[in-house]
Amino acid sequence: MTKKLKILIVAGDGIGPEVTGEAVRVLKSVAEMGGYDFQFREEPIGGVAIKAHGSPLPDGTLRTALDSDAVLLGAVGSNEFNALPPSQRPEAGLLKIRAALGGFANLRPSFAWPGLSGNSPLRAEIVEGADILFVRELLGGLYFGEPRQWDKQANAAWNTMRYTRDEVVRVAKVAFELASKRRKKVTSVDKANVLEVSQLWRATVTDVAQSYPGVALEHQYVDAMAMHIMNQPRSYDVVLTENLFGDILSDEAAVITGSLGMLPSATIGGKVNLYEPVHGSAPDIAGKGIANPLGAILTAAMLLRYSAGLDEEAATVEAAVKRVLDEGYRTPDLARGDQSARVLSTTEVGNKVREFLVGAAASR
Repeated sequence: MTKKLKILIVAGDGIGPEVTGEAVRVLKSVAEMGGYDFQFREEPIGGVAIKAHGSPLPDGTLRTALDSDAVLLGAVGSNEFNALPPSQRPEAGLLKIRAALGGFANLRPSFAWPGLSGNSPLRAEIVEGADILFVRELLGGLYFGEPRQWDKQANAAWNTMRYTRDEVVRVAKVAFELASKRRKKVTSVDKANVLEVSQLWRATVTDVAQSYPGVALEHQYVDAMAMHIMNQPRSYDVVLTENLFGDILSDEAAVITGSLGMLPSATIGGKVNLYEPVHGSAPDIAGKGIANPLGAILTAAMLLRYSAGLDEEAATVEAAVKRVLDEGYRTPDLARGDQSARVLSTTEVGNKVREFLVGAAASR
């Protein structure tokens, strides 16, 4: 039976269109090889949407997103909009589409790819074998809590970190379910020694853990965890935390691979799953053909796994990325200090992934 999937592409700003284009070409190769019916549609978001429609998330983009089976996003953000209030900047479009799609669990894997340990600022013996899956709550906390305001007249500003028990329960269940299929350990990160919201978080996660006796649970304070990711990343399996802490810690974990450009993500649990590489729009390198597309391609693999149910095809894409790295092909962000690196452009790296992907399928 033909697998049908409606995929909305919102490439966004900066390097978003460049890396997303390579991810889409990989998805098209998978569809062609497997006889799947992937239908791609494109809509604007972020700065390009502000310029074209006066809004970082036009109504048409949101309607198309809600009518899709999956949304693949590139990146949002542009310095030319920095003078606007936060609610009108490109990033507001990202927060709005996340809220509208309803995905509450943001999955961010951070994996020590063989051959890239020398690219990390950490010693090879620390990072080799590290494999962390961050489960970040995405619809609560400081990013969405009310009230929030910058009162310029009073020279004061405030945001609200707020969670309900139900919000913590649902994301904790995702973390424990995933851990039960991995190495059976959840590390919950909070600041329960200071914050009441973290005390609720810790108590709720502890309660949820009772339903998963085969999964070990430990708690860490966020400041200590920031250090432990640097000195003992192999100690962690699934890391569960709230919105702000998860944003910071998962970006910090980029040191395991040596580049934000290697990190994919998937947001699940809502009406439509949203997929986006962790890196930003990187306007300083946009249009130069040097952006790393591997994070976006690995994000496409997550789309295949979580929205299409194509686990084997997702693993084949990930194996193709591994082969690209094993054979020494690099974008400039991965080639620092590596005299043997075979430095390629964004498009050339994407071509290599597809070449190895097709080759692997042909040999089966």
